[in-house]
Amino acid sequence: MAKDLVCNMEVDEKTAKWTTTYQGKVYYFCAPGCKKSFDSNPQKYVGGHSSGRAEHGCGCGGHC
Repeated sequence: MAKDLVCNMEVDEKTAKWTTTYQGKVYYFCAPGCKKSFDSNPQKYVGGHSSGRAEHGCGCGGHC
């Protein structure tokens, strides 16, 4: 399992619908909103700092 760096949710790499590649590494996301947040500012998340679950607004339906 991979961690969605935006919301810290566990994401199965085999079934993930939303991914992006940044600096040669693939990142996995639980929802399109988390991918969009990451894509707009990857440095914010790659450094290990999350924006926090209450703030990210990933549109995942509240499961993360």
